[in-house]
Amino acid sequence: MRLNRLIDHTNLKPEATSSDIKKLVDEAIENDFYSVCVNSSFVKLIKDYNKDVKITAVVGFPLGAMATSAKAYETKCAIEDGANEIDMVIEIGRLKEKDYDYVIEDIKAVKEACGNNILKVIVETCLLTEEEIIKACDLAVKAGADFVKTSTGFSTDGAKAKHIATMRKTVGPNIGVKASGGIHTASEALEMVEAGASRIGASKSIEICAEVK
Repeated sequence: MRLNRLIDHTNLKPEATSSDIKKLVDEAIENDFYSVCVNSSFVKLIKDYNKDVKITAVVGFPLGAMATSAKAYETKCAIEDGANEIDMVIEIGRLKEKDYDYVIEDIKAVKEACGNNILKVIVETCLLTEEEIIKACDLAVKAGADFVKTSTGFSTDGAKAKHIATMRKTVGPNIGVKASGGIHTASEALEMVEAGASRIGASKSIEICAEVK
């Protein structure tokens, strides 16, 4: 296993500048990371700067509480600008109040806007019970998601191996599981992989891979 090839090298800071994002791209190319993960406003800049790097754009980030039509439109714009993958946040409150039809339609609308591109669904595990994590994963799969993802990194906690294990058990072997949020060391990243993660989102990617080397 080449850990670097599982990593979405991430900068989602609100204060990130164009030069910060170009640096992220340079680092991703130099270290052969799977993709860069950025806010959608930077997708076109990256595509103009380096056409070779894969781009993951976040949508409805970080709260997930935007109108479905807004998420779908943001997705459409990101794909048109050159994004290869979309990481969307579910409507967490609707999940918690068991409005499952809303959650499914929200995800379906974004998946439709994605076309053949990969959709990862962020469920924000730190705000959910285990039962809710299982339900969120079930709904994501039913709605056509390609991955489920733990966290935005902007809430009360990040990825936990126990949650990854639950997600992997729920979605089975053919749906991706992305661990993201609070992964700072190689041992933490490897713990996530061992629990079932097939992708890692991290801003400390270089330090993680340096430890492995």
